[in-house]
Amino acid sequence: MENELFHFENQNDWEVVGKGVKRQIAVHSPVMMLTKVKFEKGATGELHRHPQTQISYVKSGVFHYVIDDIMHVLHGGDSCIIPSNALHGCECIVAGETY
Repeated sequence: MENELFHFENQNDWEVVGKGVKRQIAVHSPVMMLTKVKFEKGATGELHRHPQTQISYVKSGVFHYVIDDIMHVLHGGDSCIIPSNALHGCECIVAGETY
């Protein structure tokens, strides 16, 4: 149970998930998830969906986010909530990192 409640920085490896995109899955449950993602300029987080609700915080960079049919540009310090099973993705306009 303890390992499901906490994530430590070096607990999971970073994995390449696409050209210019690396992620580290932090904590997750059947209903929520937190994933850290590093993007190079021009890289995309392909459109996808999953059963967990996800909150995304832009730590740095600039991103064009799409959640279902809603599109916004997010900058460092901005955040969004992605409902369960919503089709979502992003394009990195300025290299950065999201949580």
